[in-house]
Amino acid sequence: MEFNTLSMIGLGYIGLPTAAVFASRRKQVIGVDIDQHAVDTINRGEIHIVEPELDIVVRAAVNEGYLRATTAPEPADAFMVAVPTPFHTDENGQHHKADLRYIKAASEAIAKVLEPGNLVVLESTSPVGATEQMAGWLADARPDLTFPQTHGEASDIRVAHCPERVLPGHVVRELVENDRVIGGMTPRCAEAACALYNIVVEGECVATTARTAEMSKLTENSFRDVNIAFANELSTIAHELEINVWELIALANRHPRVNILTPGAGVGGHCIAVDPWFIVDACPEQSQLIRTAREVNDAKPEWVLARVSTALEALHRDQPGATRSEMTVACLGLAFKPDIDDLRESPALGITEKIATLGCRTMVVEPNIDALPTSLEQPNVELVSLDEALAQADVVCVLVKHRPFIVSQDAVSAKPSIIDAVGLLG
Repeated sequence: MEFNTLSMIGLGYIGLPTAAVFASRRKQVIGVDIDQHAVDTINRGEIHIVEPELDIVVRAAVNEGYLRATTAPEPADAFMVAVPTPFHTDENGQHHKADLRYIKAASEAIAKVLEPGNLVVLESTSPVGATEQMAGWLADARPDLTFPQTHGEASDIRVAHCPERVLPGHVVRELVENDRVIGGMTPRCAEAACALYNIVVEGECVATTARTAEMSKLTENSFRDVNIAFANELSTIAHELEINVWELIALANRHPRVNILTPGAGVGGHCIAVDPWFIVDACPEQSQLIRTAREVNDAKPEWVLARVSTALEALHRDQPGATRSEMTVACLGLAFKPDIDDLRESPALGITEKIATLGCRTMVVEPNIDALPTSLEQPNVELVSLDEALAQADVVCVLVKHRPFIVSQDAVSAKPSIIDAVGLLG
């Protein structure tokens, strides 16, 4: 099966790097996104997200004519779908249900241009069964074509699932180097998808079923979530016992078979903070540990917020004449992890939003964005430089371990009231 023209549906943190990497292999890539600003930016050879090395790859791909963006799908040999799969509350009031409307919309859009022999790959991290659901939507929109769920290996269209498994900040490299799990709705679907990804992947493309591939990604992220929950819970215990958790973990990790992760302000991002709930939703009785880990990590931001409130109350005791509006809290970091601009499911953002409701002046330091997100556009909130924040803040709350904060950690440590949720000061 030859792949000369590829279509990437969704040009966000995964879709754009994936499109650019395929284009760098001199394949014609058509990127599709409903965001006109993103489309226009990419067609200028620029990027609308922060990701190291991506700007160079995109610029080269656009300038050499291998990558272009549009708002409507066009015919291609293969379609890769990388759109959001958040969770929501359903009509029965059930929380953390998978919201597949973006996958459905993408399916209906590409169905219009499908031709016999095409391959459709779902990259979006999804609950088990989502790839089959996508195939169903495609079939409903194109009754003139056959699909794997009804015609098996003889189908006109191949359908597979290949979840991304990259680390933000290292996406371009890991898209090439990492192994890929590729689940086909039939063996020939998996074979076709492996042939597609072998164009760019230097690691191994491992074939399995679509359902197993879906569960594999959820399992990877749930494993990390459980381990992070242990570290986060340990940090709250150590605080109660007046023990430095960073020293404690460093000592415990000297054991040859112990590797405790680093605590933080919670867990964010579009994967680890979301995916375990897909397992819990599918098998609530069997996923008690996974649910508990999610609850521990979801509770960590409230613990950080409680420490900020305690610090403000201490200021009131020391300065009985001061009003809350005269007190300033500096929040260092909004992104969900260091040195990126991604705010999706970010605990740092959630904490900052709640600090802003405490009545204090809130100074935000986030070196990877140029403007505050809409949720923080309030009179008592401003985006400032680190120097300005340290000069004026009464309380400093370190929420993300960005590189500029590490460089300036001596200046941060000089402040009298610090809540360090990420171990910047050790």
